[in-house]
Amino acid sequence: MKRSLRGLEADIHTWAERDAAAALSHLDRLLGDRREIHWLGHSLGGQILGMLPNRSRVSRAVTVGCGSGYWRENSIGLRRYVWWLWYVVVPLTLPTFGYFPGRKLRKVGDLPRGVMAQWRRWCLDREYMMGEGGDALRAQYASLSVPMLSLAFTDDEFMSRRNTESLHGFYAGARPEMRRIAPKDIGERRIGHFGFFRDRFERSLWPQVSAWLA
Repeated sequence: MKRSLRGLEADIHTWAERDAAAALSHLDRLLGDRREIHWLGHSLGGQILGMLPNRSRVSRAVTVGCGSGYWRENSIGLRRYVWWLWYVVVPLTLPTFGYFPGRKLRKVGDLPRGVMAQWRRWCLDREYMMGEGGDALRAQYASLSVPMLSLAFTDDEFMSRRNTESLHGFYAGARPEMRRIAPKDIGERRIGHFGFFRDRFERSLWPQVSAWLA
């Protein structure tokens, strides 16, 4: 049964502190204390790890195509698009529809009002989520001290080098190992923001993660 997102009370903290944390707790119960849990987070999946109340259960973390969304650090081409999104589209659609109708607009996808409103606030703030979370959230992220690998791509249409560096700077205690990969480095013409998970990178990109985790 299809249900509208209108009226759904949720924001990004809901996804992190309840949904993702619940999934991690369930995996913990299945595996037991003797098995390590590794976190592979793409984009937002890498951004929210520091918010999880049970993040200490993670032994190692890998982020893929992950960075802050602060709009002035976006690539020049993307800045024009997000300016229109944050200053015109979102302010008009949220009160009109009660959620963000991304599918109709062919932008991002349908999202709860609270998620899109919070994401907008973050992306307009130089400190991204820390601008809203303050010192308490900054300390929470810095306290994560597990080994962390960041895989970023030079042709990522959403995450610039500066976006990637800014976000991983919040994980000060983890001291992330940063790898920025150009398509030509692996004999490809294109990787992009979502490319890592495509089958054709099974022999070129995926082994970088498995080897690092070994």
